[in-house]
Amino acid sequence: MTIRSVVLGCGSYLPQRVVTNAELASRIETSDDWIVQRTGIRERHVAAEGEFTSHLAINAARAALAAADVDPQSIDLIVLGTSTPDNTFPATAVAVQDGLGIHHGAAFDLQAVCSGFVYALATADNFLRSGSFKRALVIGAETFSRILDWNDRTTCVLFGDGAGALVLDAQRQDGTSADRGVLTTHLRSDGRHKAKLYVDGGPSSTQTVGHLRMEGREVFKHAVGMITAVIVDAFEATGLSAETIDWFVPHQANKRIIDASAHKLHIAPEKVVLTVDRHGNTSAASIPLALDVAVKDGRIKKGDVVLLEAMGGGFTWGSALVRW
Repeated sequence: MTIRSVVLGCGSYLPQRVVTNAELASRIETSDDWIVQRTGIRERHVAAEGEFTSHLAINAARAALAAADVDPQSIDLIVLGTSTPDNTFPATAVAVQDGLGIHHGAAFDLQAVCSGFVYALATADNFLRSGSFKRALVIGAETFSRILDWNDRTTCVLFGDGAGALVLDAQRQDGTSADRGVLTTHLRSDGRHKAKLYVDGGPSSTQTVGHLRMEGREVFKHAVGMITAVIVDAFEATGLSAETIDWFVPHQANKRIIDASAHKLHIAPEKVVLTVDRHGNTSAASIPLALDVAVKDGRIKKGDVVLLEAMGGGFTWGSALVRW
């Protein structure tokens, strides 16, 4: 017997405002065809003035709690993956905790950029399996629109705002790959690649927020190999394979990266969940947003094996295998 972190429910939230490629093309030198061909993105959501990362996270958390049909007071751990906190401190997770009326347990932020949700999931899973906590909210929430240079056509077309959340419950299972819950997680990082994807500001260095900067070709060059390696690790740890998983839910950064990764791993195209066309790259929010779409439309069902992966600035990258 072992303890597994079982998914009880998921939820998501997107700001009301939708920014299309056509709108961007009216402001900067770009076009819908150029953006779609290179990224697969057609539109993204942008938070309203006065709408913060915590607001998005609270809405996604409420939706997840409702889907799980559990009392918010049963949550004793909140791990929020974000690179766009409301404030330098305190942690945005604490604002989420208070917004949900929870005043016990622990809440903290985790910063791993686009890998933030996988890192948060792995962290919560380890806490639940250790017996330190019983029920967790794992959230990815971002307002990347606040750190974009809207005159840089190579980056501003890529990102959007949003939030997604899972409710995890510590449950005794048999300790095999047939268990429900998080089966394995694998996390990696390599700081030598910082200059390829970073924000050029911060409290300690410039005393400013800064803007996102990226060497797109360099990121693409490294992404497929790094992603593939941690997925192979997940398969080796569980005995599962591209043939035996039911769904592949990757970080929604770029359709070409997703397609190349699935092809290299021999994952059938019909198993790939794609939402990048509607949401753009929402960083730590992208995986739980995509999960919620696939659960709501009936694709992901109880008992399905779901493969998650992400790569972000740092570089950070990671994978998780979850039986729903």
